[in-house]
Amino acid sequence: MALTRRQFTLGALASTALTTTGLSLGARPALAATYTAYAMTYFTESPSFTGANYGLHVAVSRDGLNWTPLNQNNPVVTPTAGDLGLRDPYIHRKQDGTFVVVATDLYGTNFGRNSQYLHVYDSTDLTSFTGYRRIQMHTYSNVHTWAPTVFWDAGRGQYAIVYSANTSTDLFLVNYTSDFRTVSAPQTYFSPGFPILDADIRVSGGVTYLFYKNLSNGNLYGARSSTGAPNSFTTYTSGLRQGNAIEGAHLVPRNDGGAWWLWGDSFSPVNNDMYMWSTSNVGGNSWSVMNQRDYTPPLNCKHGSITGITDAEYNAAVSRWGAPNWVRLKSSNLPDYFVRHSNGAVRIDPYPFDPYQDQMWRMVPGLADSSAVSFESVNRPGNYLRHSGYVARLAANDNTSTFRADATFYRTAGLADSSWSSFRSYNFPDRYLRHSNYVLRIDPLSAGSSEADRQSATFRVTS
Repeated sequence: MALTRRQFTLGALASTALTTTGLSLGARPALAATYTAYAMTYFTESPSFTGANYGLHVAVSRDGLNWTPLNQNNPVVTPTAGDLGLRDPYIHRKQDGTFVVVATDLYGTNFGRNSQYLHVYDSTDLTSFTGYRRIQMHTYSNVHTWAPTVFWDAGRGQYAIVYSANTSTDLFLVNYTSDFRTVSAPQTYFSPGFPILDADIRVSGGVTYLFYKNLSNGNLYGARSSTGAPNSFTTYTSGLRQGNAIEGAHLVPRNDGGAWWLWGDSFSPVNNDMYMWSTSNVGGNSWSVMNQRDYTPPLNCKHGSITGITDAEYNAAVSRWGAPNWVRLKSSNLPDYFVRHSNGAVRIDPYPFDPYQDQMWRMVPGLADSSAVSFESVNRPGNYLRHSGYVARLAANDNTSTFRADATFYRTAGLADSSWSSFRSYNFPDRYLRHSNYVLRIDPLSAGSSEADRQSATFRVTS
């Protein structure tokens, strides 16, 4: 994605912004726009693949950190040709202000299947994805076409589609296009002398930045070029890694222009899905690991790509596809843990897990007081989170007054963070829902309780 600043205005201000983003003045969007939110495209997998879906998924976010999956986290469209599935979808805002999505032509994990094609969709405003087609990127036999990224090459006046291939070694190829229908012949774009995977490219301040995975050591690196031309990049960062394995580097400029984020995707669905770093200087070599409590990827998300969007585009997408009718509860002090039920118990466990639906709750008006809330299980409808002997468990609603009271909680400002939430028991008003040894229970808590206790009773209500 070539856009690295998120404002288009008129006159001299427009000229400055367009120069920074690499947009030509003759190709600027017809209407001035300010990007105040973000859209992400992705596919889904879970540890036992019950959550695997290889259609195009879309999520939106106001802050670029905490995400709302659209269409109940179902695909908005699914390929009907090639391998009948996609991976690694990349969303790019074109010079006319509309969007294009390119994606790997691959269903599931059959990585031995080598397609010469990429899937392509067009979208005007994220309310529909049309013009579906596949474009042939090369004619090599037994060479894959994986993980595409797109940027506007201002010098050429064309879009560059860069992707992972394995010709002489694992390297990046590039094809140039003006319409995402016909493409130039492929050429080697980056081959640093060791095998690489998963390019992502941004242009900022006249510099083209390329982030990638070094397959020799498993780390992510950044390279840069003053021209963006093939074979012109020099690696300038140290290696980055979180978790046991990482790939899918994705570089995202913040809409406010204040900093950059780097996302990394876990190597396997059995590990945590996505990790983040931040920096105030993309051209430097100083990246800070972000705390997982500060960001929440979409449920089961894999290999996402992100672009800035306007408030109108955000609202249109949510109106068209709908926000989830369920929530998840994320632990404050164990931010990779989510509240889930398991064999009738209610506890927190590290995400991801299967059945992944065990962490999905319908937060409904309180059974004993409609101004409060109750939590109904999504995959066990009619069963609610309730306390019994101060310990939380999942149980079928017997419609007794005791059950209704035990299953009702008042949502309050988080005891450890007022921007998060805590849940006070309806019938034991000095007690809050909290985790202890990973099990949920209700205990007496207050603002004067220890920091650890207040953290254990604080949750982010998320999707």
